[in-house]
Amino acid sequence: MKTAVVLFNLGGPDSPDAVQPFLQNLFSDPAIITVPGPIRWLLARVISRRRAPVARKIYDEIGGRSPLLPNTQAQAETLQAALGGETKVFIAMRYWHPLTEAAAAEVKAWSPERVVLLPLYPQFSTTTTESSFAAWDRAAKSIGLSVPTARLCCYPDDAGFVVATARLLAKTIDMAGGPYRILFSAHGLPKKIVDTGDPYPWQVERSARAVMEALGMKADWVVCYQSRVGPLEWIGPSTEDEIRRAASDKVTPVIVPLSFVSEHSETLVELDREYRHLAEASGAPGFLRVPTVSTDASFIDGLARLAKAAPDGLSSGCGGRICPAQHRRCPHGAPA
Repeated sequence: MKTAVVLFNLGGPDSPDAVQPFLQNLFSDPAIITVPGPIRWLLARVISRRRAPVARKIYDEIGGRSPLLPNTQAQAETLQAALGGETKVFIAMRYWHPLTEAAAAEVKAWSPERVVLLPLYPQFSTTTTESSFAAWDRAAKSIGLSVPTARLCCYPDDAGFVVATARLLAKTIDMAGGPYRILFSAHGLPKKIVDTGDPYPWQVERSARAVMEALGMKADWVVCYQSRVGPLEWIGPSTEDEIRRAASDKVTPVIVPLSFVSEHSETLVELDREYRHLAEASGAPGFLRVPTVSTDASFIDGLARLAKAAPDGLSSGCGGRICPAQHRRCPHGAPA
């Protein structure tokens, strides 16, 4: 069957001039700022203008642009090879090019018999996967793209993702040279979003436990959250606080970017530079960061298996069917 697999990702500015419009798109998303449309648009404009200078400095440290698109393209090409047959992989970025509308148009022009929507977010959140599903629905409807569609909501403990992460973690631990603590660092969320029933933190915890089981050894570990912005209360503990605690306990923090599957500003700058500096300034005996799974063979094979097995409609990659958008419930009846 002629199948289009669409990879969802965040997107990132491809030049310094793209930083502010990228931020404008991000903060205009009703899943990010939950206020009425006209007010949200004005807030997005104000916030993007204020944050753009800081964001440009961040991207200046990695060549003036986000590496997320070329990294996602590499994943798409590797997945394409793993899938084979009458399957073609497309990329739909949420906030910068190639945007969802362009991806939907490419898919329609290819005339598939079936579409599989595959987020590059292992853990489901209303702010990422659900937002991307909604954007796809709007884009597909606007151009009359109507074919059977499978939606993979999440795969927090899928074997491919877990084995790849555990293997990379094991290699990094070998470099510790002394006592260490594993910090599973995921992108944070405002607490008010989680309070609505967003299952993201539960799924992040599930991923961390699965990785530790695959690692097959006892170790000191904790889940924490990075990238906090704005005055709202965010879920915790924060990665910064856990780095300081590790330093106080005289152990090396080993950072695992648990919710990121490819390198971008939040791994290359926030983790590798800002958090390394924090660890050094706090007196930690060392600092190690595990690479993202990227094009790791186990991870890509896992995505291929999930894409091939996904039934039409909404399903979970960790067993059973799930519709978090309806009930905010997680697989196997576990509470969000």
